[in-house]
Amino acid sequence: MSDATLHATAQDPDDFAVQIADQVESFLVAVTEVSKGDEPDSAVPFLLLEVSQLLLAGGRLGAHEDMVPDERYEPDLGPEPDVDQLRENFARLLDPIDVYSEVFDPYAPRKAPVPARISDDLADIITDLRHGMAHYRSGRITEALWWWQFSYFSNWGPTASAVLRALQSVLIHVRLNQPLEELDGLDTDQDTMGDETLEFEAGQVMEQEIGGALGARSSSK
Repeated sequence: MSDATLHATAQDPDDFAVQIADQVESFLVAVTEVSKGDEPDSAVPFLLLEVSQLLLAGGRLGAHEDMVPDERYEPDLGPEPDVDQLRENFARLLDPIDVYSEVFDPYAPRKAPVPARISDDLADIITDLRHGMAHYRSGRITEALWWWQFSYFSNWGPTASAVLRALQSVLIHVRLNQPLEELDGLDTDQDTMGDETLEFEAGQVMEQEIGGALGARSSSK
């Protein structure tokens, strides 16, 4: 979507709200396109780029003073758009690397990593961002900024950071010719994991899936 259709012509492109909305909209459009699977070999690099750019918007929201909505209660936006199809598309597209391990709070002592799915995380991030965009499109600019800032701290910020680390890890293994260890039963149905179950769900299939597209050499050579 172009700036002309997203914003009124009277709005200043240097305005903070306009810039955040542009970054959010860019992420939503780009990630939705990636989910279609038209270029599967480029999915991981594209997602890495888009999540990185989104976190720039999140950093700006996080550094900003607390937003205060105009109304005490959030206006009803109606039913949330369904993201199940998008979630399923990503699950298929990222199948070899979808499950990863994550520590939610690095400052919690002896906190065990838990399994997560990139496909679930992307769907959750998109849900949060769309919610704020609905406010923005309705002209409730302050409400949109409040929601994006609040949900950045409470959900999509930590989630996007975790996804970024997972995507970085995939590319690091491929680019440095370090095949990922094969999964040993790790799944998101588990509550916690011990040290013996922290192996990444990918296996050497990652090298076969995207290694060629990224210019990585096969480990068998």
